[in-house]
Order: sequence, then C-alpha cells, then structure tokens
Amino acid sequence: MADMDSLTEALSAISVSTELVEQELKPHLDTLLAVLLEKRKGAAEEIASSGILPILAQSLRVKSPLTNQVALVVAEMAREAAVRDPCIDAGLVTVLVPLLNSADEELLLHTGRAIGRICFDNTAQQDQLVQCGVIPRLVAIMRENLENDPLVNVCLLALCNLADMDTTREALVEVGVAEVLTAQLKRATDAERRHIILEVLGSLGESDVLKLQFVESGVPEALSEMIRGLQGGSDPHDLCSIKIASNLIVSLLLGDESMQKCFGEGTGVVYRDVLSWLQSSNTQLQLSGALAIANFARNDSNCVKMLELGVVPHILTLLEQHVDEGDVSVQHAGLSALRNLAIPASNKVRMLEDGVTERIRTLLRSDMPPVQFKLLGTLRMMVDGQEDAAALLGKDEVLLARIIEWCEARDHAGVRGEANRLLAALIRHSRAPEVINAVTKADGVRHLISMATSEHLIMQNEALVALAIASAIDIASMQESFREAELLPTLQKMLDDPVGTVEFKFSALGLICSLANSSLMKEEMESLNLKETLNKLSGHSSTNVATQADTVLAMLSETS
Repeated sequence: MADMDSLTEALSAISVSTELVEQELKPHLDTLLAVLLEKRKGAAEEIASSGILPILAQSLRVKSPLTNQVALVVAEMAREAAVRDPCIDAGLVTVLVPLLNSADEELLLHTGRAIGRICFDNTAQQDQLVQCGVIPRLVAIMRENLENDPLVNVCLLALCNLADMDTTREALVEVGVAEVLTAQLKRATDAERRHIILEVLGSLGESDVLKLQFVESGVPEALSEMIRGLQGGSDPHDLCSIKIASNLIVSLLLGDESMQKCFGEGTGVVYRDVLSWLQSSNTQLQLSGALAIANFARNDSNCVKMLELGVVPHILTLLEQHVDEGDVSVQHAGLSALRNLAIPASNKVRMLEDGVTERIRTLLRSDMPPVQFKLLGTLRMMVDGQEDAAALLGKDEVLLARIIEWCEARDHAGVRGEANRLLAALIRHSRAPEVINAVTKADGVRHLISMATSEHLIMQNEALVALAIASAIDIASMQESFREAELLPTLQKMLDDPVGTVEFKFSALGLICSLANSSLMKEEMESLNLKETLNKLSGHSSTNVATQADTVLAMLSETS
C-alpha cells in the first residue's frame, strides 16, 4: 500500500524530472497508480494541483513504454470531477485523442476511459471530440475488436454520451454504426451492456436517416429476438430491457419507410412478433404491441392486409381484458389501433360485420377520460360514411345516454368535443328519422346547438349540417326542441357577428332554409326580425353567402 508521503515524494520527483526517462519515472507512476486504485480521498486533486499534468501530457505525445501507464493514471485520476478541467487545461485531451488510432487494445482501453471521463458532461469538449473525428474511430474500434467486451463497453459509453448531438448523428451516417450496434446487441448477455446499447439506439434513432439504416441492418429483428429470449422471466433488469426494446421498436416504426420494411406485407418477423405481444401477459408488451399496430396502420393497404390477417380480434380481446381496472395506456393504444384500422371504407364494412362496435361498447363504462376520448373517436370513425352503422348506434339508448353524459364533461374538453362530434356524426351519416327522434329524446339537440357556436370551424360545420339534416327530415318533431334551446336567436347572433367566418354564415343560412319550412319557426323568425339580418347579408362580399341570404329572404317573403 502506498501512503500519502510516498505520493508526495513521487509528485516531487516527477515535477523536477527534466527528461522523460522510463527507469526514473516508472516507479513514481506506480506510486501514483497505487494511490488512485486504492481510491484515497483527495489523491486525484493533489496530483492535479502538483503541476505534473503538463509533464504527463508531454509524455503522451510520443509513444513510449510509459504510454500505457500514463494513460491509465490519467483515466483513474479523471474519475474525480474536480480534476477534469485541470486535465483539459493541461492539454491532456489533445494528446490522448491521437492514441485512439493505436492497435494496442490495452492502450485503447485506458485512452478511451480517460477521454470519456475527462469530457463527461462537458458539451464544449464533446463537440471538439466530434470535430476531431473521434466518432468514426469509435465505430472502427468496436468493429475491429468485436469480442473485447471492456473495450467495446468504453466505446459504447462514449457513443452514449455523444449520441444526443446532431454532429454525432451526422458523423455516424457514413460509418455503418447500425451493423456494429446490431452485432453487439446480439451478443449482449448482461443487462448493463444491453441497456447501454438500447440507450445509444434510442438517441440515434431520432435521426430519420439512421432510423432507416437501423431497420435495413436488422436492428428491429435483433430487438425482437432479444425480447423473445427474455420473455417469461421476472428479473427486474430483464423486464426493463423488454420495456426499453419494445418502446424502441415502436419508435423505429414512426418512419414511413422503416415501418413498411418491418411490416413486410404482413410477413415480417417484427410484425409477427408484435402480434404475439398483444397476447402476452406482460402489460408493457401489450402496450407496445397496440402502439406498433397503430403505427403499421398508417396507410390503407397495410390496414386492409392486417384485417385480412385477423389482427382485430386480438385487439378486441386485449381491450376486454383491461375494461375493469385495467391499464389505461393499453386501452388508449388499442383504441388508437382500431381507429386507424377503420379508416379505409372497406375495413369499416368488414369490422362492422365482425361485430366490432358491439364488442367495444363494453368500454362505455370506463371512467377514464383518455379511454373515453379514444372510444368516441373510434366510434366516430366507424360510422363515417356507414349509414347502417350510424343508424344502429344512433338508436342505442344506452350509448346515447353515455354520449350525452360526456357532452357535459366539464373537466375534459377533448371528451366533450368528441362526444358532440359523434352525436352529430350519427345524424349526418344515418339520415334516419329514428336516430333523430332518439337524439331528440335523449336531449341531444341542445348540445348540437352549443356545438354550432364552437370556436372550432370543423365542429361548427358538423353541428350545422346535422341540425339541417334533422330539420329537413323531421322538422315537426324538432321544432319545439329548437325553440327551447334558442336555436334561432343563437344563429342570428352569430350571423350578426362581423368577424364570423364565411363558412359558418353559409352553413347557418342553409340551416335557416330548412327551418323556414316550419310555420312555427317562421313565426319566430318574424319576431326576431331576422329579415334585417338577412338584408345585411345580401350585400356580403361572399357571393355564396349573399345568394343564400337572398334565398332565405325570398322564402320568408312568400308567406309574409
């Protein structure tokens, strides 16, 4: 064991050394190393403040028998954050970087550790390292020393520290990092190594170019293989690896080209594994599986193919598992997948025939706003352009009661908005008197009128169209509800608004045209002096609005 007196003597000897002679310096370097390896408190700081750092830097400029030992001393010393700036000021990083070109694996290990520790959490230094061309060299070292685990670990840690920098990602595009990381992932047996590689892949995967390279190099397949090997166990580290890896696969699927390569027309290994995740008992894999299916379902051809391959029953079964006190994230993701799958018209018909709407109605009892929001959006997508589905759901008293309840969700604007939009969609797509009567009976008219005053143009138009359809089909049963909900005063107020949009005014006038077929509504128009409002709109800068206003005026004049 070296004592602190020996350290002081060694530092004095090194500091007065005029020539870097191995026989003279080696015993003193041995002393420094012994003290550092024993982790003596304050030893690193004493070495840094002794003035010998420039001497160490000088000794590293030329390859000598002392090079490995000096690099190791610097690496051990740089464990302490307090000495890192002095190391930089002494020029140690500058002389260490060229040593990365050595073929000596031991020297590469010490040098990599020294540089990594000195530059840790120092953005300016890290940027300089990238500018000096360190990135290609790190990848080359891993490629050339594939089975040297300690050395590969040092390079992986270095990449991990540098991976968030754009300059790093740009440098990695040209050096085949994907193949190197894939090879290391396949041979990673311990959790620590896996997590480092997964973290590097996660950071670098934010680059679209690298994301595609990862997919072309088999990273998703390697991740899937790793997950298969870890499934079924209970080790926390393995479960953590499964979570990170499955999330990473979902992330890689965000790129269109990457996603399509993994899908492989429904025959890809990754797609098949994702299907198995939906049936897993691991909640994290269930979640990642549902998110991955939602990502695969980003174009019509994939959606049609997945429906043919029978993905929907797996999603429905998954959703049913989580209805009561289940995982909200899984329900949310599963509904997102169903909604995306329902976008192609042909899929809507098939999904309706398979009883999808009946099975997802079980989620109506959910008290979780995120699930409610996605459920409403999924049902709205299911009835889009589907008259029979809209008629079926629109006559369902239990469903309507829940929709009306969610139309009043004060604490969640998203749920409230989706509930209103579904209510309007049931009328718009069914055009059925039975649905109109059911919505009226459920007290839904007032919500549609409120929706017509929304700040969102799409919602305004959807509400106005639904109201116009309802009044055109069955004005007799609607007129009392319209009067109680003050529809005409609301429309007049918005038509008088000088900043109201042309689209709203045109749609509102179209609704008034339908209302004018009711003598009761006409009387109310007279009492409101709606003609004055219409006369003003006759001179509107929009030809469509002006013409529509003239049409309503003519209808009112016919019976005046």
